[in-house]
Amino acid sequence: MKMFDNVLFDLDGTLSDPSVGITTSVAYALDKYGIKVEDKRDLTCFIGPPLHESFQVYYGFSVEESFKAVEKFREYFSVKGLFENEVFAGIPELLGELKDKGKKLVVATSKPEVFAKRIIEHFSLTGYFDAICGANLDGSRTKKDEVIRYALETAGINDLAETIMVGDRKHDIEGAHKIGIKAIGVTYGFGSREELTASGADYFADSPGEIRGIVLGMPQA
Repeated sequence: MKMFDNVLFDLDGTLSDPSVGITTSVAYALDKYGIKVEDKRDLTCFIGPPLHESFQVYYGFSVEESFKAVEKFREYFSVKGLFENEVFAGIPELLGELKDKGKKLVVATSKPEVFAKRIIEHFSLTGYFDAICGANLDGSRTKKDEVIRYALETAGINDLAETIMVGDRKHDIEGAHKIGIKAIGVTYGFGSREELTASGADYFADSPGEIRGIVLGMPQA
């Protein structure tokens, strides 16, 4: 198996489980429009894709309405929701080992960069990463290929053949391929194996330990 020197990580559904914070923030925003959500688990579809797109896709908001809904989302999320989150078991150990082996690690998320940095710092993970890259608050740079390109430039990564993206949704896989890098689809997040397969994931990881094996070029048991 090939070894990779540069690893880009998605945040939500890959490094951490933000389901409580994100679904509660979405429910808060929808409530402002008179939309009541009985079961917040119905809102997990908002985890991963750009938020304004999800308000359009799942609730029929116009483009203008969707950006206003994101502002409502942030009223709750920026104060409380971003910390209603937990790191997946095994992630700190994975990051520590990869860092010790000289790998360059970068966060590449469609979440606004300012929130991503606060979350990573909150969980004491900042020291593992060479860069933490995300979207702008104004809704620009939310598409995954845009974030990945920005992350590569920020981290000074030029060798695409030595670089791999790790994520749990089709946007991570498709964005990586659009830039010309391979991608690991993690199945413990919020995207199904079927979604990841359909989007053309190059590898699959059912746990953080399996990410380690792929990055280090070690065959999985």
